[in-house]
This record gives sequence, structure tokens and C-alpha cells, in this order.
Amino acid sequence: VLSRLDRYLLREIAFSVVAVTGVLLLILLSNQLAQVLGMAAQYDFPGSVVGKLIWLTTLQQLSVLVPIGLFLGIVLALGRLYHDSEITAMTACGMGPARMFKPIMLFTVLVAIGLAVLSYRVVPWASKSGQDLRGEALRAAHFGALEPGRFRSFASGNAIFYAEQVDADGSLRGVFAQYRGKDRLEIAVAERAEQRGAGQAEQEFVLFNGRRYEGMPGKPDWRIVEFREHGIPVTLPEAKAGKERIQSRTTRSLIGGDTGKEKAELAWRTAVPVMALVLGLLAVPLSKLRPRQGRFARIGFAVLAYFLYSNILAAVEVWIEKDAPAGRFGMWWVHLIPVALAVFLIWREEHPGPLRRRVRREAS
Repeated sequence: VLSRLDRYLLREIAFSVVAVTGVLLLILLSNQLAQVLGMAAQYDFPGSVVGKLIWLTTLQQLSVLVPIGLFLGIVLALGRLYHDSEITAMTACGMGPARMFKPIMLFTVLVAIGLAVLSYRVVPWASKSGQDLRGEALRAAHFGALEPGRFRSFASGNAIFYAEQVDADGSLRGVFAQYRGKDRLEIAVAERAEQRGAGQAEQEFVLFNGRRYEGMPGKPDWRIVEFREHGIPVTLPEAKAGKERIQSRTTRSLIGGDTGKEKAELAWRTAVPVMALVLGLLAVPLSKLRPRQGRFARIGFAVLAYFLYSNILAAVEVWIEKDAPAGRFGMWWVHLIPVALAVFLIWREEHPGPLRRRVRREAS
């Protein structure tokens, strides 16, 4: 059962972590938002597609932002409590260093469980859904309705259409069409045309009051036909799934994988929740302030510690992916480095040397 002090400490930490993570997410999403909006403006994506892409991108970024948000949030929250002497008051009420770990590690464990679900299930699903959604949106934009004054190719370039003008009802004016079959080339010009089935796999262009030229380039036997109505069917290729990114694969499919990429991706997904636990442990001793220190005095050390920790993990991931000898040990030893640092800081606080004892006496 959590005491009143435990609940107060838990509330302060949770508020700080949510605030820091939210700010980091807004900063990171600003770049992603610019890319998504640029693609939407170029290919005329509907608003629903833009919203879904932004939401899926947000889910993917959370696995990266939550660990650093948790770490900095705890350091900031405890830094404020140390600076305002609230930790001193809590200690006077019988809340020792070991007692302080209880609400913090409880919150950290809950975050780590959420990160495990996010890393193992949500992020791969969001990555695959985003990839499929982009492909479908690009296909719909590419094979959508014709625009006036612009050539549009269909069926892998075998069909090309052009319209000088597009009426409000969708009718095309001043139409040029070229269709290349297996043994002939067909060119047609017409006063008016209709595009039926725009955006679908089976389309048909119906031309009215025009002339059609049929034959093979380089041969004299061309046929010229005038028509009142002429239909040109176009079958669009099915949407290709494209090369599946390793980040889009399910965790179950990665288990037991033989390739370096599969092993590296699985190791990274496992490292995300473990990183949260390690950073939560390290944040407590790292956030301790000396008397008269500013509340943000430990932020620089925290950023440096996270930078080194995350970059070593990224380097090991590359080693595992390339089957380098250094990657055969996995990532577990990287987590031991900040754990050892946290244990050392806690031990040094409980067993101060002569100089630190003198500083404490002078400060008191």
C-alpha cells in the first residue's frame, strides 16, 4: 500500500514525465509533420489519410521518446524536490533512500510494461499500416482522375492520356489517348471523353466524336477510323506490397530468425523496455543535488548519460546486424554499465569518504 508521501512523489514524477515526453514528441513530430504534409500536398492526399499517417508516426516515435522522457522527467522532478528541500523534509519523516525507490520503481515498471507492448506489438503494426497506407494513397493519387493540361500514364506506361480541359461534371475536352498493345499502337484524338472507374483497378475511357490511328511504327499499313464513340479499357496493376521493412515484421516472426537483421531488430525491441527500467534506476542517485545547487544542475549529466547509453546500444545493434564478433554477446552487457553506475552512486552516498563527510558537516 502506498503512503501519502509515496503518492505525492508518484504524482510529481508522473506529471514531469508526461510533460517532458509531450514536449519531445512535439519537437520530433514537427519534422515528420512537414514530410507528411509535403507528400499530401504533392499527391493530393485526403485529410483522413494525413491524419492516420500522423497518428501512426506518433505511435512509432513513442518507443524512442518514452525512455528519455522517463529519465529526464524523474531527474527534473527529484531535482525540484531536492532544491525546495522537500526531500529533506521527507527524510525527516522517515522516508529513507530505499523507501524513495518504491514509488519511482513502481512507476518505472508500469512504463516498462507499456513499452514492451508498444515495442513488441504496436510499433510493428503501426510501421506496416503506415507503409500500406502510403502505398494505397500514392496508388490512388497516381491512378486517379485526370487533370487538365497534364499527361497521365496508366498500365505501366502502356496507356497515356491527356485532356485540355476538365468540366465540372468530370467530362474531358480536347482528349489525346495512346494505347500500346502487343502487336499494335493505337492513337486517338476526340472532342470529348469520359473517365469511368477513376481510382479503381478496372477503368475505361470512353471517347466521343474523334479519330483513331492504328498500326505499328515503321510500317505503312496504318488504319484511320473516325468514330462517334470508342471505349479504351485499362486494367491497372494490383497494388504491390513492396519490400517489407524489418521494422514492420511481427515479433513472433523474428523469434528464431537466422539473419543478422532479424536478430538485431529483436534485440532492439527487447532493449526498449529494459532501457526504461535501467534509466529509472539510474535517475534516482543521479538527480541528488548538493546544497545550494540549482534544480537543473543534473540535467547535463542526465543528457550525457542517455546519449552514451543509447549510442552504445545503437552501435551494438549494427554489430549484431552485420554479424560482427562484437555483436555475438548481444545487448545485455550494455545495460550493465548504467546499472553499475547507479549502484556505485548509491553506495557512495551510503558510504561517503572523509572529504564528503566533511562537506556534509559544513553544509549542515
